[in-house]
This record gives sequence, structure tokens and C-alpha cells, in this order.
Amino acid sequence: MTAVETGTRTRTAAEALAAAREHLLLLQSPEGWWKGELQTNVTMDAEDLLLREFLGIRTGADTDETARWIRSQQAPDGTWATFHDGPPDLSTTVEAYVALRLAGDPPDAGHMVRAAAHIRGAGGIPATRVFTRFWLAMFGRWPWDELPVLPPEMMYLPRWFPLNVYDWACWARQTIVPLAVVGALRPVRPLPFGLAELTPEDGVPRSRTRGLPGWDTAFETLDRALHVYERRPVQGLRRAALRRAGEWIIARQERDGSWGGIQPPMVYSLIALHLLGYGLDHPVVRRGLDGLERFTIRDGKGRRVEACQSPVWDTVLAMNALADAGLPEGHPALERAAEWVLGEEVRGPGDWSVRRPGLPPGGWAFEFDNDCYPDVDDTAEAVIALHRVRHPPAEPAIERGVRWMAGMASRDGGFGAFDADNTRGLCRRLPFCDFGEVIDPPSADVTAHVVEAMAHRGMADSLTVKRAVVWLLKAQEPDGSWFGRWGANHVYGTGAVVPALIAAGVRPGRPEIRGAVHWLERHQRDDGGWGEDLRSYRDPAWIGRGVSTPSQTAWALLALLAAGERGAAVERGVGWLVEHQRADGTWDEDHFTGTGFPGDFYINYHLYRLVFPLSALGRYLKGA
Repeated sequence: MTAVETGTRTRTAAEALAAAREHLLLLQSPEGWWKGELQTNVTMDAEDLLLREFLGIRTGADTDETARWIRSQQAPDGTWATFHDGPPDLSTTVEAYVALRLAGDPPDAGHMVRAAAHIRGAGGIPATRVFTRFWLAMFGRWPWDELPVLPPEMMYLPRWFPLNVYDWACWARQTIVPLAVVGALRPVRPLPFGLAELTPEDGVPRSRTRGLPGWDTAFETLDRALHVYERRPVQGLRRAALRRAGEWIIARQERDGSWGGIQPPMVYSLIALHLLGYGLDHPVVRRGLDGLERFTIRDGKGRRVEACQSPVWDTVLAMNALADAGLPEGHPALERAAEWVLGEEVRGPGDWSVRRPGLPPGGWAFEFDNDCYPDVDDTAEAVIALHRVRHPPAEPAIERGVRWMAGMASRDGGFGAFDADNTRGLCRRLPFCDFGEVIDPPSADVTAHVVEAMAHRGMADSLTVKRAVVWLLKAQEPDGSWFGRWGANHVYGTGAVVPALIAAGVRPGRPEIRGAVHWLERHQRDDGGWGEDLRSYRDPAWIGRGVSTPSQTAWALLALLAAGERGAAVERGVGWLVEHQRADGTWDEDHFTGTGFPGDFYINYHLYRLVFPLSALGRYLKGA
């Protein structure tokens, strides 16, 4: 049994588990849910200020507090990154710089001089992503004619036609539609300052979009043709397309005023509706602005905006962690949580119905209010959590969730997060799309969670599970790991897949399981923990390498324990968790281990540092 010396006495794994369990219970809301902060990068905060400047509602207090937060996240070299301890990101640095100029920071201040020098050296504004230049165009600091075109007439493309709005992933779809409106109307509301200091050092603009052979060249040609059309669009068609886009946007506003429960579509939808003539006092716009307040955190660090909130995800993960930690299934905390989760079930159709029109609704979304976009991942974890609590009123909802989840299988047997068969890669080729993943193909981690959930329900022999297992076995990397789409990265993917395969009846001695175990053992750090830097999404040299973190160490342990391992690697991993636990029962985790868009957008789920170590310790002690 692992024990670690802490101060004058030895802390055991059992004591560490008890402390973590009590800490997690204290974090539960009176209504039954859990929610940790969802931390991203300062583009959320910079764009919030720019939105308020564009709408004429920016206040001095909000500006000062937001600027304080943005400054606190600046690296010593003057740049900003997309994740903790990450490399400089040009677009993030430009947006943060512009927001601080808006807040009154003079360009000759030391921190601004350092930022501007990096921007110039990295290619200046021309080298930023399309979204950054889109913002600058709205403020007269970039020519609209030099941006890729995405005409609102795309709203009329039939669902079978390439590049129709349902070819995009739901998060991209909700962003692309309002941006098509903004790009068609081309507003310019000049900033009270110029940005000449961000001109590239050699004076030669370097664009991120370049013509390449094949499809890229074809789409560059299409973009040039669309620019010609933009000069003289068919006016009747353009007006009708803008009207349809506006109606599409309004139809998808959630009860809390958000769009899809995520901040970027909220921002762009509000701008689009404003440009279409909806005043600040219109109920739709008012709800949207009020909804942004739910995403706003104000504390001693300043004012910052969450890109999203994850109460359903956090709650079902917390329920599963507490069940792993030995909390009895009838415990009041689990009963309250189950009742709250049941109230969050999505019972109506959404965009997912486009490809699955005959599938009855069911399942759960990620956020407080998101009835249009339930997701397979949350549904799988909710099914597991409600099944383990043994809450009798949950059975009908569980059955609906399982039915919906099974119906969302893609043709190849795998599962994406929000849509089935959302795999048409042409969307990625558009010059407009340089901001991250824009489609939602099946992934190993989501597919694994479905397999595990259905196995919990006694459905391991179902055709759905068998096809998903085959998909997972084929998706294994040559080194024995699995790629993690929604978490960092191969440690997350492997930590999800191995327990799922074992639950589905795959024997621990199979070569695929042995390969995964060996991969995890090879990538255990000298300190006993596991970590994988987010740079692994783009640079294979980082795969399985990084600073040890509580959540990633727990993911590795969950895989090893599921595979029946009880040797030195497990003992050292548990020892790392016990040794690094804080006195209050949780863990510190500055590094980001969640993924929004691989390679572009990352998340620090503040509850990951607690729920996953609690699950790992609980499963370790059950098998001890």
C-alpha cells in the first residue's frame, strides 16, 4: 500500500482519498451540481472588450479590470500564449495588445514595447489568423477586401451539397453563420488609435494563407471568384440570405441568452444581429448581453471571461469519482446530483437531427442551457453516473440517452461529439478556416466513453459496441497509444480507451492492451507522474512528454489499473498523487490538459485536478 511521508507523519493513499472526497463534496452547489472554472486564454477577454467597444457599451470599470487580467497573463518576453507555459502565439498577442491599447496602455510602455517587437518580428498583423484580422477590419485597421469571403448565400446550399452549414461542426457552424453576415455588411468603426507600430520589420506582409497545389489552390481560386461577386452581389438574393441567416441565429439562442453555451458564437451573433438592425434594447440582444455576465469572473486577479461553462460534464465526472471513492449509491450528495442531472436532459431535436432525422431525442449537453446541442461525450458519462447511483427515477432518461447515443454512431462505427458523420474535410480547406478544427469526426476518447457506458448497461455484446470496439482497435497508434481529441493528448486517449476495452470484454493480455501498458510505462516520468505537453498535437517530439500533472497521472493510472497492473509503475504513480496533494485535499494544476481545437485552443478544467485523481485513488484502493 503506497504511503508518502508528509511532514512528521506518513500519509496513506486511503487518507489522500478521504481528503479529496471531502473537498469535492464541499464544492457541490445546493442545487446538486458541480462546476469548476473553465480557463482558456486572453483572446476571450480581449474580444469581449472589442465587442463592447463595437456596440458602444464598454465601461471604464470593466476595461480596467479586464486589462489587469490580460497584463497578468503576459510572459516576460511581452507575448501571450494559448496555454500555460506555452510558446508565444502571434494572434493572441495582437488581440491582447489591441485590447490594452483600448484600455489606455501607451505604446511606449515597457510591456507594450516588448509585445510590439515580437509582433513585428513574427510578421505583424498580416501573419495573424483570419479571426484576428476580421476584428481589425471591423475597426478599420485591416482592409475587408484582403479577408477571405464566406457569403451568407451559403444558407441556401442544400444539405447534400458540399460546404452547406451542416458540413461544419456545431461550434464552427454557430460561428460561421454570424461571421458571414458581418463579412457581407463590412462595418467599420475606427479605433481611436492607429497600429503602425505593428508593421512587419522588413515591411513585407506575410499572409498565413498561401496557394498550394491541389484543393488549396482550388479554394484560393474560389475565394478570388467570391471577392468578385462581393463587389456586385445579387441584391435580392443577398437581402434574403441575410434575413435567413438572422432567423437561423435567433432560432438557436438558448434560454440563458447564449448560443450553444459558448462565448465565441455569442460574441459574433450579437454583432451580426446588431448589424441587421436589432437594437441593444431588443429582447434577443438584451438576453445575449445579460448571458455574457454568467461567463464573467471577477476576483482579485481581475475580470475574465470563460469561453464556456461545464456544469453537466463536471457534475457527472464528480458523481463517477465519488462512486469510485466508495461513496454509497444512496448518499444525499449523489441523490441531489442525480436529480439535477435529470433536469438537464435534452428532450427536443437539434442540429444533430439533420443527419439523424428519425432518431428520438435524448442525452445531455455540456452547459447549463444548451438544448440545441447535446453531445455524445456528456451523455456517455451521464449514463454511467446515473447507472451507478441506482436512482430509480433515472431509468427512463438513461434508456433515452443510450438510445440516442447509439443512434449517433457514424458509418464507420466510431462516435463524434456533436454530430454523426460530420467528416467532410472540404471545410478545412477554405482560406477562412485557419482557426482550428471545423469538423467533428469520430474520436477515440468519445468512442471509448460510449463503449464504457454501454458496457455498464450490459450491452457489451451489442452490434453498436462491437463495431465501436473494432473502430478503437483500428485507431490505435503504432506506438501503442491512442490520440486524445478532447484532452491532452495520447495520455488522455489511452486513459479513456483501455478501461473501455476492458469493460467491453477485451482481455488484458491482448496485444493492443499490452502495447498501451508498455507505452504508458515508457512515458512515466522520473518523479513517478505522467504529463504531456499540448505541443504534442503539432510536434510528435512532445508525445507523452511534459510536466507531471494530477489529471494526466490519474488518466495513466486508470488505464493501468483497468489492465490489471499492480506493479512499480502504479505504485509510483499513486505515490506521486499522494505526495503532491494539497493539505485541503485537492491538487494544484497550472498546466492545461483539456483541448478545444487540437493545435489552436486549449482548456484548463479546474475540476480535472480533483475528480480524476479521486477516481484513480478509489480504483487503486478497491483493488489493493
